[in-house]
Amino acid sequence: MPSDKDAEKAPGDSVFVCSQCGECCIGYGGTFVTNQDIERISAYIGTDPRGFVEQFCNLSGDRPVLAQQDDGHCVFWDKVCTIHPVKPQMCRKWPYIESLLIDFENWNIMTSMCPGMKKDVSSRVVKDWVKKMISCTES
Repeated sequence: MPSDKDAEKAPGDSVFVCSQCGECCIGYGGTFVTNQDIERISAYIGTDPRGFVEQFCNLSGDRPVLAQQDDGHCVFWDKVCTIHPVKPQMCRKWPYIESLLIDFENWNIMTSMCPGMKKDVSSRVVKDWVKKMISCTES
C-alpha cells in the first residue's frame, strides 16, 4: 500500500500534497469501510471490531459507512483525522479515485474543494496515478 508520501510524488511533478484540512472528510457521500478497515481502526482505537459498525457506522444498503457528526464531518474528525495512520482504504486512495478514469473533469471539480490538489494537471499524469493506486490497493 503506498503511503501518503508516495501519493504526493506523481511522475514528473507533484499533483497532490495533503494539507490535512478536512475538506475531504465532510459531506454526505459516505466513506465505505471494509472488514480490513474495521479491524485496523478497531485495533488502533482499542475497541472490539464486532461493535465497531454499530458504534461508528451507518449502513448504506448492507455496507457500513463511517458515521458523520452533526456538522457533516466524519465521526473521526476532530480538527485532524484521529485515525490518520489507519484511515480506511477509500480515504487512502484520495484524490486518486476511479471516477477520474471515466471523466477527468472530476479532477477539476475536486480541485475547487481540495487545496492540496494541483490545478492544470494533465489527464495522463492523473490517470496514470489513479491506475497505480488502484493496483496497489487491490494487491
